[in-house]
Amino acid sequence: MNYQQAAAWLDRLQLFAIKLGLETTKTLLTELGNPQDQLKCIHIAGTNGKGSTGATLNSILSTAGYRTGFYSSPHLSCVRERFRIDGDSISEADFAALSTRLATFLDGRPHPTYFECTTLLALLWFAEQRADVAILETGMGGRLDATNVVTPLVSIVTDISRDHEQYLGTTLAAIAGEKAGIVKPGVPVVCAGRAAETVPVIEERCRSQHSPLFLHGRDFEGKRNDEGGLTYRPISGPLRPDLPLALHGEHQAVNASLALATLELLEPVFPIPPKTLAAGLKRVRWPGRMELLTVRRSDTALHFLLDGAHNEAGILALTESLHQEFPRRRLLLLWGNMADKTLGTAFTALLALADAVVFTRAESQRSAAPAVLLEQCPSSLRAKTCCAETVEQALETIGRCAGPDDLICVAGSLYLVGRGRQLLLEECAP
Repeated sequence: MNYQQAAAWLDRLQLFAIKLGLETTKTLLTELGNPQDQLKCIHIAGTNGKGSTGATLNSILSTAGYRTGFYSSPHLSCVRERFRIDGDSISEADFAALSTRLATFLDGRPHPTYFECTTLLALLWFAEQRADVAILETGMGGRLDATNVVTPLVSIVTDISRDHEQYLGTTLAAIAGEKAGIVKPGVPVVCAGRAAETVPVIEERCRSQHSPLFLHGRDFEGKRNDEGGLTYRPISGPLRPDLPLALHGEHQAVNASLALATLELLEPVFPIPPKTLAAGLKRVRWPGRMELLTVRRSDTALHFLLDGAHNEAGILALTESLHQEFPRRRLLLLWGNMADKTLGTAFTALLALADAVVFTRAESQRSAAPAVLLEQCPSSLRAKTCCAETVEQALETIGRCAGPDDLICVAGSLYLVGRGRQLLLEECAP
C-alpha cells in the first residue's frame, strides 16, 4: 500500500465499535514478537493533561539527546501526528510500510479496533526505530486500554474528571479506578490528585501494588509565577523558582510539574542537566491546546485561540484562562462538540462570557448538529448565537464581525480544532 491506501485502510477500522480489553492486543503483540518488551516506557492516563504532560516529557528528553517516541491521540489533522520521534511525525513511507505489514499480518484474524491497531503500529515503529524511551498516552481509561500492555519505568495519572461515563463510570471514584489500572507492581506513580475524591482510589491501588506514590501538592508542586514562568518544588533538592513555562493556562503548571517529577524519578536512567531541562521546557509545543494564531485578512489581523476543551474540566480551565491571560475587546466563540458530551454549567458560563457564538460541527459522524447545540443553549443567551453547517462557513461568519482587538476562540472538540487549524494555517501560508 502507498500512504493514501494505508490511511484509508486504517480509517475503515473506525467502523468497528469501541472495545475495551487487552486480550486482542496481547495476543497480536505476542505473535509480532512483543516489541513493547524492547522499550523503556512512560505510561500516562488521566482525563485532561495527558497530551501536555507527554509533550513536555518529549521536549525535555529529546533536548537532552535521547531518542524519544511519543504516542498520543487523537490527532488534529493527520493520523501521522499520533506517532512521533523527537517531535517529528512518522514519515508517509514508514507509515505505509508498517500498515502494509500489519494489514498482511491481520488478514484472516479477528479485526482489532482502530485504537488497537494504532497502538500496535506505535509499538512496532518505536522498537524498529530503537527509541531510547517511549511515552505512551492511554486512549480511554487505563485498566482496559490497549496501551496497558507495557510495564513502564514510571506511571503518570493526570487530572481526573467526568468523561466517557458510559464506559468508565458515573462517579470520579469509579473513573479513577479505571485510570489507576495502569499502576503496575513496584512501578512508581506520579499523580496530579487535584480531585479529592480520586486520591483514596489511587492510594489504595498503589498500596495493593506496592508502588511508591508521588502526589502533586504533597511530594512536589508546580505553580505559575508572577512572570508567567514555573516555580517548581521538587521531590528532593532546592526550589526551582524561575523555570520556563511555554504553554498557556494555570493548569499547565501542574502538567509541567508532573513531567518534572517523573524525570526526577528517571534520573538514574535518563540524567538531564539543569540547563538542558530549562531549554526543553522552553521548547514545549502542543498544537490545538490554548494555541494562539494570527491570520491577516485584507488589512486586518485576526487573533484566534484554539483549544481542545471538550469536557467540564477542560471548559473550566479554558474559561479561567480567558479571564486571566487573554485581554481583548470582545470574545467571539466558535463552538462544536461531540453528540455524546454532557457539558453542564461550565459550558453555560463560557457561553455567557462570549459576546457572540457560532455553533458548527466538525467533520465527524459523532458531531452534534449546530441546530441541536442551539436548542441546548439557554434561551437568555440565544440572541447572540447563530449556526453554520461547516467549519469553513463558521470561520467566514465569525471573521466578518471580528476586529483586530477581538479574540476568536475555537473550541469544543479536537476534531473541530484540527479542521479549523488546518484552514487557518492555509490562510497563513505564503
